Amino acid sequence: MESRSWDEKYRATDRLWSVKPNLFVADRLGPAQPGVGLDLASGEGRNAIWLSELGWTMTAVDFSEVAVERGRAVSDTVDFVVGDVLTWEPSGTFDLVLIAYLQLSEDLLGPVVEKASAWLEPDGEVFMIGHDRSNIEEGYGGPQVPEILWDVESIRSWLSRLTVIEAQVVRRPIDTDEGVVFARDTLVRARASPQRAPV
Repeated sequence: MESRSWDEKYRATDRLWSVKPNLFVADRLGPAQPGVGLDLASGEGRNAIWLSELGWTMTAVDFSEVAVERGRAVSDTVDFVVGDVLTWEPSGTFDLVLIAYLQLSEDLLGPVVEKASAWLEPDGEVFMIGHDRSNIEEGYGGPQVPEILWDVESIRSWLSRLTVIEAQVVRRPIDTDEGVVFARDTLVRARASPQRAPV
């Protein structure tokens, strides 16, 4: 989907996504020592803004100008950048690269993940959360196109230069008029090698 289409999606509503961080981002990264972070395909920036409030120095990249402007209107501590994650390159390295709900076909997502793993500082982390392929049959909501849904083993293979510290399908509760239902997400976390000790 082109950036103009996403611009229209954002313009159609006051806010497309929740202001709260993703459940698993909050749970796993809340206790972490703040550092320098990157949020790829950040949307309106809910995760980046939340992390910045915890002390992280955050850059948030999204190709929707409308989403980026909304993020800038909320936070002046996050460096919001208009950029396409398929081609964007950073000028530095990061302690955290967050990729949340970037739903692309594997031939596009794979290179993004492989690039992200090369942007890490020693002991830095790639944190990925997105709609799992099993969500169509066993979950709730989300895209209904299998080609853009995530698969744990595929993502693990793209992070081969890192040490995988968590890789599973998780259930995300969603409140509906009929009660709580559960979506199924892929959650993968991988860490770069620590810096070598001086000889």
